[in-house]
Amino acid sequence: MPEGLNPIETGKKLHEHGEAAHEQDGQAAGSGKPGSRHHRIVQIGEAVLLALVTITAAWAGYSAARWGTASRIEIAQSSSLRNLATRDDLTAISLRNFDSSTFTAWFVAWTLNNPQKEAVAIRRFRPAFLVAFKAWLATDPLHNPHSPPGPTYMPQYKLPAQAQASAKFAIGNHDGLVGDDYVRITVFLAAVLFLVGIGSSFQLAGIRYALIAFGSVLLILSVVLILRQPALPS
Repeated sequence: MPEGLNPIETGKKLHEHGEAAHEQDGQAAGSGKPGSRHHRIVQIGEAVLLALVTITAAWAGYSAARWGTASRIEIAQSSSLRNLATRDDLTAISLRNFDSSTFTAWFVAWTLNNPQKEAVAIRRFRPAFLVAFKAWLATDPLHNPHSPPGPTYMPQYKLPAQAQASAKFAIGNHDGLVGDDYVRITVFLAAVLFLVGIGSSFQLAGIRYALIAFGSVLLILSVVLILRQPALPS
């Protein structure tokens, strides 16, 4: 995953921009024509904009890297949990068979109207199956034709490893999307650097003002997008 704007490249652009500005000042002084007031205002505006962009780009790049790392960790954990869930499928089948047998014992006792045998069968239920069993009884299966066929068809009957893996994958996917958002933000910041960089090649102050204004709008948009992102992962 790309990590956004490189602070070293940003510093290089700042250095090149400063050298170009010094060369222009030197040429103006050599010709006996000192820089105008508009020229000084433009230089100050460009310097301030570049400083803000550098700080914002560094933060966006750092955030993209943090979210990218969090995404890879969560998805790796998800893969590990899914592997464990696959390995435990045979155990799950055995548990389903055991749950079915204990439920069958309860059902036979229930059809015989034998509360003592019902209680014995219920005591043999696994705790996880007992939750699904109680939820199934709450649907009134004796009188409700739309009731599920049995407790194993209830949403409360789950394999914990599979549910945990799905949750980890969802978190990892969300982290990856947030990292992508930060990478897109660095694209706006790179556009600001480009606008300020080419501004020094124009002699007309109006054009440079326009470039600074447009770059400021992009910078404000980038800051707003950053503020809308969730807090950095711990």
